[in-house]
Amino acid sequence: MNAEQTGLRVEEILSGLTESADPAGRAAAEALVRALMDFYGAGLARLAALLRDADADGRAVLDDELVTGLLVLHDLHPDDVPTRIARGLAAHPQHRAELLDYDEHARSVRLRIPAASGGCGCANTSVDGAREAIEGVLGGYAPEIERIEIEEAPAAPAQPALLQIGNRTIDPVRAAR
Repeated sequence: MNAEQTGLRVEEILSGLTESADPAGRAAAEALVRALMDFYGAGLARLAALLRDADADGRAVLDDELVTGLLVLHDLHPDDVPTRIARGLAAHPQHRAELLDYDEHARSVRLRIPAASGGCGCANTSVDGAREAIEGVLGGYAPEIERIEIEEAPAAPAQPALLQIGNRTIDPVRAAR
């Protein structure tokens, strides 16, 4: 499909919508077109900027969530899903998670997050917060994923108290009593 054919097709569709008797449907369709144009415009602008500033191999472009979203939307992304998951998690280090498994058929991913720290007894808050953040991140990098399973890494075992042995002088008067 070339640009001229696409332009003519868009004009044809918009003319049909303008002639439609349903004003609500027409307004919704126009809003949809505007949203898509904004999305594509922002993605293409970002792609152009990243290509201009990219390192020698150009892979920095694939670290961008918006560009990745455009490429995935059109099944053009060169990386497989597990690679995109890893890229997404690496691009947002504040949401540390380890990829344990990706099931293509179930469209699910299993991740492990670090154990909660602080001893407040609020491990669910940690998992719930991580889930929300990770779902947001992976939505842009791997929208194919329909289910995310998160397990919390076991907490490190408590270290035994250290016996302090040192050189201290003993008071002979006190020791004799």
